[in-house]
Amino acid sequence: MAAPIHIAEEAVLQKTKDSSFLKEEVQGYDWNQGLNYDKLLNSYLYTGFQATNFGLAVNEINKMIECRKAPIPEDRFVDSEDPFIGVRHNCTIFLGYTSNIVSSGVRETIRFLVQNKMIDCIVTTAGGVEEDFIKCMAPTFLGEFSLDGVNLRNNGINRIGNLLVPNDNYCHFENWIMPLLDEMLLEQKNDGTLWTPSKVINRLGEKINHEESIYYWAAKHKIPVFCPALTDGSIGDMMFMHSFRNPGLVLDIISDLRQLNLMAMKAINTGVIIIGGGLVKHHICNANLMRNGADYCVYLNTSSEFDGSDSGARPDEAKSWGKIKKEATPVKIYAEATLIFPLLVAQTFAKGVELKEK
Repeated sequence: MAAPIHIAEEAVLQKTKDSSFLKEEVQGYDWNQGLNYDKLLNSYLYTGFQATNFGLAVNEINKMIECRKAPIPEDRFVDSEDPFIGVRHNCTIFLGYTSNIVSSGVRETIRFLVQNKMIDCIVTTAGGVEEDFIKCMAPTFLGEFSLDGVNLRNNGINRIGNLLVPNDNYCHFENWIMPLLDEMLLEQKNDGTLWTPSKVINRLGEKINHEESIYYWAAKHKIPVFCPALTDGSIGDMMFMHSFRNPGLVLDIISDLRQLNLMAMKAINTGVIIIGGGLVKHHICNANLMRNGADYCVYLNTSSEFDGSDSGARPDEAKSWGKIKKEATPVKIYAEATLIFPLLVAQTFAKGVELKEK
């Protein structure tokens, strides 16, 4: 026997009871107003899905920037020259990114931020350091994801996704860095210099003397760059070979850990922007644990949380550890960084910037 129609009507046409969930209307960009990139990107906030997360991330980063501009309280010590002694801004902004980001053209976006002193601290991986210097010596090329690995190996070409790096590039890097490692070892022996990854990166940034380099500007503006896994890349290969040619160079990672954590602890407020995941994400978040959490936070990656990895973890998980403040409004964008990060910068840091020689 067929069910009475009123049962189907009640199921299909159930009345809305609690409308407190209903706030902003979904509204996309009106193309009839012409092409306006600023209005287009502003419309993302109300578009839904990851476009809305993009809009929320823009708002979160702009909060960091406004907080950073605010006056530093009179009772807080300021030292504009040394970020390890005092605080430079009302909001200390930590930027973290993985090595593939520097391999790609997003390198130039990061360089813009550092060149214009828009962030206060960097945490990256070994590739995120060496690829910047290598690009000052020789270019990376576009290729395809589908290129055959064996054929590339036979021709001395390395593939990073759809990017191609001739192995000659690493030979150029070896020729440049080996004498610098010799100098560092000599300073260690003669002057008692205790080398840390951040000191090594700073020295390389000074020596590269190339305005296209991220770390040239970081050294120039005294923006610390931390890389707790500096040996996990070509730099590590060079250090390994150097240990046979001219043994004895020592790197102290604990001093860098202390400096990074103290930067977070001394900060008045902190903002966190992390592209990718893994080591850089955890290192920054764990430093902010030392101050009971970051005030502002944006994650940008494609990882999901189902496997329990830190890379895929949502910001709410960091709140459970005390790495993000309970009252904070963090945002995660599930998207590929080369598509999204330049647009994020366009809607935040780059707005209203008067470009001039730095």
